Amino acid sequence: MPDVQSHAEDIHDQFADQMDITVEEVEERLDTLVNEYQVPIDEARRSVTSSYYDEADADPESVGDANEQREIGSVNTAEEWIDITAKVVELWEPRSDSIAQVGLVGDETGRIKFTSWAKSDLPTLEEGSVYQLGNVVTDEYQGQFSVKLNRTTTIEEVDEEIEVGDNTTEIEGALVDIQSGSGLIKRCPHEDCTRVLQNGRCSEHGEVDGEFDLRVKGVLDNGAEVHEVIFNREMTEEFADITLDEAKERAMDALDTTVVADDISEKVLGRYYRISGPELGRYVLADEFEQLGAHTDSEEVLITARSL
Repeated sequence: MPDVQSHAEDIHDQFADQMDITVEEVEERLDTLVNEYQVPIDEARRSVTSSYYDEADADPESVGDANEQREIGSVNTAEEWIDITAKVVELWEPRSDSIAQVGLVGDETGRIKFTSWAKSDLPTLEEGSVYQLGNVVTDEYQGQFSVKLNRTTTIEEVDEEIEVGDNTTEIEGALVDIQSGSGLIKRCPHEDCTRVLQNGRCSEHGEVDGEFDLRVKGVLDNGAEVHEVIFNREMTEEFADITLDEAKERAMDALDTTVVADDISEKVLGRYYRISGPELGRYVLADEFEQLGAHTDSEEVLITARSL
């Protein structure tokens, strides 16, 4: 069993100077997530810590250690407070009035999506300019990491040039497994949250009416290396030749969402693919794919791949 009390004491010590909270109150929040909703302790701790940051309206640097200056290519964990120096590569049209700016920033090690919230009232970033961004928080969606600019973020334009790198990689191999969490899933509908729901609950926002999404988490084996790959909704629709609406209809007919992952597995397992996309953490995020071989038995493919 996780030691909820010791984690509660750590969080209490972190925020005690800024908020009137008790260890018991923190422990109750953690206990609800861990024991009632079966959230892993590390994820529960991140969720509770994040909620206290919001409630305290505090600068994360004032309630913990100073942020680490990070390279974009090293970002591989959600809910970390970091500093980055980055060039604005591209700006997109926001899809919501709650978002002031959205786009891509990059440094020599790669590129990452950023979101600046309208309520934060931050200075406007200009495409092509380089900025020192302090107190940004990392986020993750389908294995793809991003950074959020919030009310505590500091923005300082710097007079330097950055040659933005590309962290795209290309892998080949046999698709030997479709992992749990593939197929038709539901995500938290909150605009600043993309967590996958477990039994209709978000680990941060509790019970919510989730929004359907489609993804594939697979394992590619070339006999020498094993790579985990993620296909987002757009890529899954192309990869598995199924739309989100078709997937929802299939699940409704069967009264079971797991049939979608089963259907996808039948279509794609046991084939050889070349897949390219950014490598973030342990995942390759599929931007392009090409089938290299005919369909065969996935067990046979696995044995053959590992004998190469």
